[in-house]
Amino acid sequence: MATTASSTTAPAVSPLDNPPREFADRPYFAETVALLRGVRDHDFDSLATLCDDDFGIIDIDPAGQARVIRTRAEWESWFHELFATLDGLGAATDSEVLDYQAIATADLGYSVLEFRQFLTVAGHTATFDCVTTIVWKRTPEGWREARWHGSVISSVIPDELAALAGN
Repeated sequence: MATTASSTTAPAVSPLDNPPREFADRPYFAETVALLRGVRDHDFDSLATLCDDDFGIIDIDPAGQARVIRTRAEWESWFHELFATLDGLGAATDSEVLDYQAIATADLGYSVLEFRQFLTVAGHTATFDCVTTIVWKRTPEGWREARWHGSVISSVIPDELAALAGN
């Protein structure tokens, strides 16, 4: 459920630069933080290195809506398009890890990530509280994300950003 507000503030320092230590020893946490940093930095190459999405992903678009991506080609197109759009808007993104759980086996595992995503455009920040399930698989190069399914639980969108989006 989206709500509008007169103001929301992004953190002055990225929460991803000092992620919660309580989750540091859990499986795939370092990789998960690296994925979030790749999105924050609009860094396609680092994100692509960590992802091996055999079955596609369910992601969240800038309006907070679900985006179904079924193939690697669609995945690449989605992130190139997303980062170009965000860069064109002069948008900054960031994430704060709120909770993290994970289970690992020899070759597969999964994690559940609760996080708050920040989207700042023209000095106005929207927040999206999300829950994401990530399936991980072991590859010769290390653990890779094999499936990402994200859902927005709630959002706060400043009136100014809602107006920019035509809402």
